[in-house]
Formats: sequence, C-alpha cells, structure tokens
Amino acid sequence: MAAGSNEGRGPLYRLYINRLRHQLKSVVVPRHVAMMIDGNRRWAKQLGYDSAAHGHRAGAAKMFEFLQWCDDVGVEVVSLYLLSTDNVRKRDSAELADLIEIIAELADELSRVSGWRVKHVGRVELLPPELATVLRDAEARTKENTGLHVNLAVGYGGRSEIVDAVRSIIAQHDQGGGSLEQLAASLTPEQIGEHLYTGGQPDPDLVIRTSGEQRLSDFLLWQSAHSEFYFVEALGPDLREVDFLRAIRDYGSRDRRFGS
Repeated sequence: MAAGSNEGRGPLYRLYINRLRHQLKSVVVPRHVAMMIDGNRRWAKQLGYDSAAHGHRAGAAKMFEFLQWCDDVGVEVVSLYLLSTDNVRKRDSAELADLIEIIAELADELSRVSGWRVKHVGRVELLPPELATVLRDAEARTKENTGLHVNLAVGYGGRSEIVDAVRSIIAQHDQGGGSLEQLAASLTPEQIGEHLYTGGQPDPDLVIRTSGEQRLSDFLLWQSAHSEFYFVEALGPDLREVDFLRAIRDYGSRDRRFGS
C-alpha cells in the first residue's frame, strides 16, 4: 500500500504546500488527532467501480499517507475510525469481508513502520479471529515503540466503550469488596476516562471528518467533549495534504476555552 506524494502536482500547489508548512512553525500543533474517513463508497461509485472495495482500499492507502503527514508536523497520537460496531452488524457480508481484509493489511503494514506504535481500540470479540490475530500481533510487534501512536478503531462504538469502562470500574470495585453505594459516591469522570480503551492517552484535540458529513457517528464520544472539529468536503480517498495542513492551521488559530 504505497503512500502518495505531491509529485505530479503543479508548481503552484507545491509552493502553497511549502507556505502552509512554514505557517505551521508558529502555531500550536494538536497532540492527538482523530480522523473519521468517510466517502469511500461514494468515491468508488463516482469512478464507476462495481465494488465498494476499491474505495475502501483507496481510503486505507490515504490513511497511511495521512499518518505520515501527522508524523511530519509533530502530532503524537492519531486515532483512525476504520470499522464501527454498526458496520460489523449491518454491512453487506461481501463488503464486510473486503473491509476486514483491507484493515488487516493496513494494520500489518503500519506495525512495520519504524518507531510507530499500533493499538487496537474496540471490541475484539466482534471481529473475525483472523483480524483479531493481526491486530493483536501488530500491538505486540510495536509495544516498545515510542514514536507516533496509532489507535485503530475497529469494531468500535463510543457508547459501547463507555459501557465497557463502567463495567470495568464495577468489576474492579467489586474485587476490592466495596459496596455499590461507595462506588456511586466516589465515581468521577476522571475514573471513567482511565477505563476507556484510550485510557492514559491525551483526549483528541482535533477531530477531522471527510466527505462533508458533520456528525460524530459514535466515535470517541467521551474523549471528544472538548475537541475542536474540522470538516473537509473531499471524499476520503481524495483528501490532500493541503486539506490536512489547513486543518492544522485552523486548529492553531482557535481560542480553546475548555468551558471557561
């Protein structure tokens, strides 16, 4: 899955890219970027492909490229929304089989990039054993890496994540012999955050979604309470580096108040 580049684009485009990169030297770059890649199926349909798999494969290749852009500007954590719990339950079986194969290939490739750390976030029990094995191996292969941290949201749902976090807290509290009344009195948002799939990580500073859609679709519901959002009209596979750099520039210009 080869990463793309700016080769083949005109000199004005490359000049603008360099200008944007220069501008980013004076702005705050988000530590954690969450990406909702959308529009893969529409992209394939518009180009006349008879299978959505062409769009999903192009989208996966774009995500590899996107991660390189993030690494280049100093982003520390990236979360990619690749397969939701609703996708697992509702997608056509043939399309789902293609998606599973594509995600497995992407996870394996990302785990072989020097320095990058891969983590699966989601319900592993919803996934086919072969995909679960690839994700587990990718985590094991990269667990000692300290570079770009890549969360792969596969079989993921934000509401399910919160439910799992609360269940984990209850189970832990029960092991300690505490009562439900004590738990209810002591429960805090910080405690729930520690038991999420992303526990220990910074919450996303910036959430990007492609294809012009403006909704969360059950992605990082708890973690994105104070996130900034940026919506791109381009379909997933058509996302350009210039779109990404504009998103980072826009983020850097915002006054983040965190409710104050």
